[in-house]
Amino acid sequence: MMSLRLKNLASANATVIRAYLSMVGGSAGRLVISLVYFIAIANTLSISEFGLFATASACGIMLSRLLAFGFVSPLYRIATVKTRLLGVYTAGFLGGLMLSVPVIALAAWLTHMLIFSDQMALATFAKIIVAEVLCWRIMEIAVIVSYGTNRFGSGSVLVVLATLLKTIAAVLFAWLADASLASWGWYYLAANGMSAILAVLFFYPRVRLRWKLALYTRRWVDSVSVAGAEMLFYIQSELDKVLVLSLGGPETAGVYAIIMRLVDLTALPVRAFLTVLTQKLMRTSTMLDELKNRVLLEGAVAAVSTAGLLGMTGFLWLFPNALGKNVAVAAPLLIFVALVPAFRNLIEYHSELLYATGRTVVRMVILASLGAMKALLLAYILGLHADVTVWANLLNVAFLVLYLQSALMTYRALRGIKRRPI
Repeated sequence: MMSLRLKNLASANATVIRAYLSMVGGSAGRLVISLVYFIAIANTLSISEFGLFATASACGIMLSRLLAFGFVSPLYRIATVKTRLLGVYTAGFLGGLMLSVPVIALAAWLTHMLIFSDQMALATFAKIIVAEVLCWRIMEIAVIVSYGTNRFGSGSVLVVLATLLKTIAAVLFAWLADASLASWGWYYLAANGMSAILAVLFFYPRVRLRWKLALYTRRWVDSVSVAGAEMLFYIQSELDKVLVLSLGGPETAGVYAIIMRLVDLTALPVRAFLTVLTQKLMRTSTMLDELKNRVLLEGAVAAVSTAGLLGMTGFLWLFPNALGKNVAVAAPLLIFVALVPAFRNLIEYHSELLYATGRTVVRMVILASLGAMKALLLAYILGLHADVTVWANLLNVAFLVLYLQSALMTYRALRGIKRRPI
């Protein structure tokens, strides 16, 4: 009886399962390639310089969400449900991109002045920001549109190729360059630039650009709210690196960045699942009506996230130097953050629920509150000046508080949900 029920469930969701397996295949390839990239960079740069690079990259990721003032959101929705309008919305995205560049440039300059002025040259910081904001983000948008048009295999291939280009650059840097952060900035910019060119020329759907201002103005509030929400999501997600650098210095930031990078690598299968789930919810949100479904979905995200980190911890316990000498310094701390991946990924899951069901403004408010709470919690933890194992343990408590806050606010917002028209 159980086998028949599972067979019927699999049959009813065959398209979703195939999409997920296609994306997981890409995620598995990306995981292996990302590990090589991580090993090359984390062990070529000093721990302090790796901390500076990771923090600058995090700032770039945050600023990249301002690109085109959030017009990626309507572009993705149109790719998902009204592909015939993709040329019109692509033109709108390009217009928004041009308008947003001066704003991003000003924000980047202020970020450098406030955080990096005495630790990293402006030219090096600019290379990293351009690589993240323009180059990598354009590649991501091509992937997003590919997923929206159900070309999951194509999107997964592009992600793997882009990650491979970064890995090749990292290996060449470790082999040929002088191991300075300034030199790495050029390699990083070149690799990300090639990814963007590859994405535009070979993976973005062929469309005829058409300008329709009336359609863009109708999407303005949604776009800006999504841009704000995305910015706030990545602020609360990446702010920890900035705080650790500010409060603990580059060496502590480097150790912390290594830990969180290993956590991120274990989250790739979960993010593939969230992408497929978001698309399903865009078409129908009825699966959220039952409490049982909500509990099962959260349980699945938490279980996969924790299992991934424990697997990584076990591997590094058996082979402590497998990922290099610098990673070996931070690897023993992984077990102390065992619950962090589950809570981080569940917060991301909540954010995806709100986006998929059209709660963009509420999502922005919730993410702002999470960002403020995270800043307070991390400032308190790092301000204790405790032993590294102590504050690593306390991160579990901090992310538990953030998860509970996110869950309470998200499910309250989803009460009596009504599907909004696309």
